[in-house]
Amino acid sequence: MTTVFIVDDHEIARAGLRSLLEGVVDVVGEADDPSVAAELILERRPDVVLIDVQMPGGGGAHTVRLVRAVTPEVSFLAVSASARPEDVIGIIRAGALGYVTKGDADRDRLRVAIDAVAAGSPFFSPALAGFVAKAFDGIDPGDVDPDLDLLTPRERHVMIELAKGATNPEIAERLGISRKTVETHVGAVLRKLQLTTRQAVVRWVTERGL
Repeated sequence: MTTVFIVDDHEIARAGLRSLLEGVVDVVGEADDPSVAAELILERRPDVVLIDVQMPGGGGAHTVRLVRAVTPEVSFLAVSASARPEDVIGIIRAGALGYVTKGDADRDRLRVAIDAVAAGSPFFSPALAGFVAKAFDGIDPGDVDPDLDLLTPRERHVMIELAKGATNPEIAERLGISRKTVETHVGAVLRKLQLTTRQAVVRWVTERGL
């Protein structure tokens, strides 16, 4: 029987998945924190990890990167309420093989999706398959910047404005957000990219031709 590990920061969601998968797979563990999940996954080596995308602590993509840096043997299937292109593409670029929206996650579809990714084949909810194929058409894997994928779309906008030399009040006005929100995004950009100053952000952006 296929072994499965569940990662989701909502207890009800984890319980729902366990219920759907009862008798179909062997659930060998679960976690609600991306970093803790990575440690447990590497310890238990399940065939497939069902993972949410939007979680604190770097989200599902963070767990995928941590595990895949050690082993390619564990397959990841994203199971998320989000159908946003940036969420789907972000976690697939991180290394997940498939993506099922929670609205589509019935027992039969999950079983088929788990079997597919366990065998090394991609699987997507029908509503996602078309745009995923289009989004990745012609992309050279060498062109993917995993550091950039750490940032949300709004954080990327703030980063670009920082690189242009804009002040926090100027960024707030241009993006239509509060100064406090700008400060939060600036802090997230510096933390995620492991930079300490605005000047370092300018260099980071310039070196990548952004």
